[in-house]
Amino acid sequence: MHPYSERRARLIERMGSGVAVIATAPERARNRDTHYGYRHDSYFYYLTGFAEPEAVLVLVAGDTPRSILFCREKNEEREIWDGWRHGPDAAREKFGFDEAYIYGELDAKLPELIANQPRLHYVIGEDAGWDQRMMAALNVVRAQVRAGRQAPSELLDIRQPLDDMRLIKDLHEQTLMRQAADISARAHRRAMQATRPGAMEYEIEAEILHEFRRAGSEAPAYGSIVAGGANACVLHYVSNDAALRDGDLLLIDAGCELRGYASDITRTWPVNGRFSAAQRDVYQLVLDAQDAAFAEVKPGARFIDYHDAAVKVLAQGLIDLGLLKGTLDDVIEKGDYRRFYMHRTGHWLGMDVHDAGEYRPRGGGPNEWRPLEPGMVLTVEPGCYIRPADDVPEAFWNIGIRIEDDVIVTADGCDIYTAAAPKTIAEVEAVMAEVRG
Repeated sequence: MHPYSERRARLIERMGSGVAVIATAPERARNRDTHYGYRHDSYFYYLTGFAEPEAVLVLVAGDTPRSILFCREKNEEREIWDGWRHGPDAAREKFGFDEAYIYGELDAKLPELIANQPRLHYVIGEDAGWDQRMMAALNVVRAQVRAGRQAPSELLDIRQPLDDMRLIKDLHEQTLMRQAADISARAHRRAMQATRPGAMEYEIEAEILHEFRRAGSEAPAYGSIVAGGANACVLHYVSNDAALRDGDLLLIDAGCELRGYASDITRTWPVNGRFSAAQRDVYQLVLDAQDAAFAEVKPGARFIDYHDAAVKVLAQGLIDLGLLKGTLDDVIEKGDYRRFYMHRTGHWLGMDVHDAGEYRPRGGGPNEWRPLEPGMVLTVEPGCYIRPADDVPEAFWNIGIRIEDDVIVTADGCDIYTAAAPKTIAEVEAVMAEVRG
């Protein structure tokens, strides 16, 4: 069975009964007469593999389960201007739907599909237009009560079961994510070799983007962060328009998207190809924190455990470097380490760079965290960001370091998808030396 068909079947089984309606994303205008490059809705694509706009999936659960696609009609004139359209017949055959209709028929057919069903599942509250559309369909059915039709008595958010499904990556997803990670690893290596004092951040960003497209990626998975010097201490820096200075570090957080799946890598390296003593100390500390975190990514561990492991290493290292004072327990309990490390050590990764899925079990207490399971993919990304201050030695000023890898939980630990991106001090300096002679 095709992976998309198999996912639809699993979702229908989880639903038990009722009808689900999942729409793809609309096209968005960029300015007066052009649009942003189109990107499908992740939930819709997860279930269909269908990348065209103006499309809706309807799933009917129960004794006779059905999957129904509504999509754009074949139109030769529009295809001349905008490109290929599958149309209902080709889409039904290629993507394994039971039925397919043109998009314009949705509002007429939807009341028929939801009538006498106990539940209506859809993405509730995300788009006011879709909420109104669902209410309109319900009202059509309610108006037919004398004809023996009843509207669904329960409205459920379809994202809840889909989030749980998306947390565990199947083999199809794992293959695509490994490929995306390989492309991004090559892009980071290329960027390292292009880095030099006097270059602009956007020049190095261009090297990253070149490698993404050259290798077949459709687009970056998110806005690339290319941050030299003090800019590396801005967590979501995206201007990418400053000159790189001799003696500074360059932090790049960039990953490609491949056929709907994201990668997410951060590497930090010296602009001139050699770490200073202070940079080396902080870099090795972050690397050690990441290694400690990797050791906690395994089945049965709580999602928070690998963050806690990284925090312990970072906090002790900051004490040892003289940047924090007190005992390890005090520094962690009071949260003093957050001055230099203020984000969590990772997140789910998949179709979205911050992927679907809860970090805590539903209905659990405030201190409960979801246990890790084989097939979950997440990032491991400790960092350290040191801004100038009177109580900070000048050698540490404007050192911003983050090291991020993508990992999948395996039966006995984890596998690092992004291991090909140079990371140790020796590896980074050697890669940069290759083009410097």
